[in-house]
Amino acid sequence: MVDPIGSKPGPVVDRRAASVAAAEPTAPAKTVSNPPVETSAAQVAQSMAAQPPVDTDRVARIRKAVQEGRFPISPATIADRLIALKFDWNSHDAS
Repeated sequence: MVDPIGSKPGPVVDRRAASVAAAEPTAPAKTVSNPPVETSAAQVAQSMAAQPPVDTDRVARIRKAVQEGRFPISPATIADRLIALKFDWNSHDAS
């Protein structure tokens, strides 16, 4: 049998806050000083900074497809994405 949804009769549970004993004092954390290490993320960032931020081959393929009429252009989609991008930029400016 399936239980119905909703409140079910049952015993009353005591919901008062329980008292808690004071915490034991702990030793302060040790400060560890490590020399800076060249991480893979830093290496990736450095290699990306050395390259141009635009994939010129992809831009050329898209440009050719637009000129030949093979690339679908939807002004409504472009406008929606530009507006969404603008709102995303504004949300970062506020903080």
